[in-house]
Amino acid sequence: MPEPERPAGDRPESLADLLGGRRGAVDATVPPVAFAVGWLAAGLWGGVVAAVLAGTAVAGWRWRRGDRPRSVLIGLLAVCVAALIALRTGRATDFFLVQLVSNAASGLAWMVSIAVRWPLLGVLVGAVLGQRSRWRRDPALLRAYGRGSWVWVATYLLRLAVFVPLWLGGQVVALVVARVALTWPLVAAALAVSWLVIRRSLPAGHPGLRHPVVLSDRDDVPAQ
Repeated sequence: MPEPERPAGDRPESLADLLGGRRGAVDATVPPVAFAVGWLAAGLWGGVVAAVLAGTAVAGWRWRRGDRPRSVLIGLLAVCVAALIALRTGRATDFFLVQLVSNAASGLAWMVSIAVRWPLLGVLVGAVLGQRSRWRRDPALLRAYGRGSWVWVATYLLRLAVFVPLWLGGQVVALVVARVALTWPLVAAALAVSWLVIRRSLPAGHPGLRHPVVLSDRDDVPAQ
């Protein structure tokens, strides 16, 4: 019996959405670009006002497109927090401090997930495919997701390697350029590379991501 169709507003997010898709790229790039333009034209306050207005406009656009309210509000809140930090410290580059902390925390979370054998790539793909934790009962998939997750760790480390020196050097415009370049293009590359890593990590004859080879009815992985 076919499963009932989900309502349009309740459809599951794609892997690209979960890991920072095109809409997430709009959140990550439009307000910083507006901040840089406003900062160049009218100083710190000009940058803050421009960024908040741009963030509000992006939030409104996403709301009308039917994005989930939580993700819309989180995107706008991040812009407001970044603006408040910059005003508090008086340094324009501190508008990007939230991005630095976010990338550091995300990279650490992905590394911890691999160490505890719950690689986040598997968690996210499993959620998209409706598998819950079944993929963990397939040792080959668990290993493949662990290897693929390292690709995402590398993206966060790359961003930090680029952002931190620019932040320390007070390079506002360069930070904006780097943020645009290392958002969706980097995510698209990571999606392609992690998929390739997973495919090459699975043994010959494995049925693929949609069909975990379950060795036990238990939710945890058998001790090795």
